[in-house]
Amino acid sequence: MRDIVINTGPIIALVTATGSLEWLPSLYRKILIPFEVLKEIEAGGQGNPESCALDLMKHHAIIGREESDIPTALLRDLDIGEASVIANANQNGIDTVAIDERAGRRLARIHGLRVTGSLGILLKAKKQKMIPRLSDCITRMRHHGIWIAEDLVTDSLREAGEL
Repeated sequence: MRDIVINTGPIIALVTATGSLEWLPSLYRKILIPFEVLKEIEAGGQGNPESCALDLMKHHAIIGREESDIPTALLRDLDIGEASVIANANQNGIDTVAIDERAGRRLARIHGLRVTGSLGILLKAKKQKMIPRLSDCITRMRHHGIWIAEDLVTDSLREAGEL
């Protein structure tokens, strides 16, 4: 099992898709959520679904308690959440990150990191029978305004055996 550092977008998408994050610790040995990502989640207001999901998962995740040491070069090209994910992964020797945005994924790869996203995590959960249908998750995400490229949806559903 791998360790992972997760950005804001995937947290929002996973909670939207499944209603919780309780299943996530079964997929990853260590889950790191940087302080900056936590602040972005908390900006959604007290009691938002993502904050509640993180509260339930607090015994299974390492949640940053102070600002990250983020190289200025990362902040030139990325928002604070993505930059903190890449910085935390490198500083903590974690080789896998969850980022959905294209620029963040590209820079993570340049920094030598393995990249997954919301659909990659959901596909892994589907393969391990933690979620019944990937297509239902995608429908919920799209219903809530989360954009997913059609070719990525098709490839993911095919790999999940749902096409």
